[in-house]
Amino acid sequence: MSPELIAFVNTGLVPIGLMLIMFSMGLTLRLGDFGLLIAKRWTVLAGLGGQLVLMPLLALSIGWLLQLPPQYALGLFILGICPAGTTSNALTFVGRGNVALAVVLTALSSLITVFSIPILLSWALPHFAVGGTIPKLSIPDVMMQLVRITVLPIAIGMAIRRFLPALADRASRWLRPVSLIVLIAVIAFAIGISIDMVLANLVGAGPAILLLNVAAMAAGLGIARLIRASDADAMTLAIEVGVHNVTLATFLTLTVLDSLPLAVTQNIYGVVMILNAMLLIRWFRPRLAGAGA
Repeated sequence: MSPELIAFVNTGLVPIGLMLIMFSMGLTLRLGDFGLLIAKRWTVLAGLGGQLVLMPLLALSIGWLLQLPPQYALGLFILGICPAGTTSNALTFVGRGNVALAVVLTALSSLITVFSIPILLSWALPHFAVGGTIPKLSIPDVMMQLVRITVLPIAIGMAIRRFLPALADRASRWLRPVSLIVLIAVIAFAIGISIDMVLANLVGAGPAILLLNVAAMAAGLGIARLIRASDADAMTLAIEVGVHNVTLATFLTLTVLDSLPLAVTQNIYGVVMILNAMLLIRWFRPRLAGAGA
């Protein structure tokens, strides 16, 4: 595969795919949906705390406890600072969880991380100093990139939902499965062009990636139990905390940082998080069926 084609996919198709995912989520959102901030404020705050505070701390802690090489540790941290993705919404729907809660948490975390990601990433790069080099990073530039590929598509989708609801319904039905297809395509492409790297790093990074995902989902369940959330909400929080926007993480590593080795961690995590989420859904199924969810 030519370097030109790889660069085109990384800098062109991956951002477009991410914008399409965010747009499809916007098509399902109404301003009224954010009423959950009042109706279920503690559940929403707990979910955001798990996504935006606990997840980065878990990534840092696992990197430190396992004494990971800087490349693996930074890859985990980039995953940790990314928001939930629309894949988590699809998994919540499949598991019969609280889809409205999942969508609101994903939307809010996507908006907040526009500001938090550039700041945390600018701290992480000199801290980890992968390969002894520190890529140049402009916080305002990264914020604008994130606004362009997350906030703007969500806002356009919400505007269509507001003024052309019938069109939004039709489009969202077609675009809903696209999120998963784009995620799989991004992971498959990145793995395909770096298969030797993935295999070489699987043993070194695999246990840490698995531990991070299991710990994140367990943290989501723990938070849910602390606030005495329902089973449907508990499963939703576990998925939202553990299933992150791997497409955005890949965008950060491939497009912003131009580092294929760092993307290896995200690709492996993308596979692990879906498999673990399906196991979680299967574990919750009898509880939700018994509750009539």
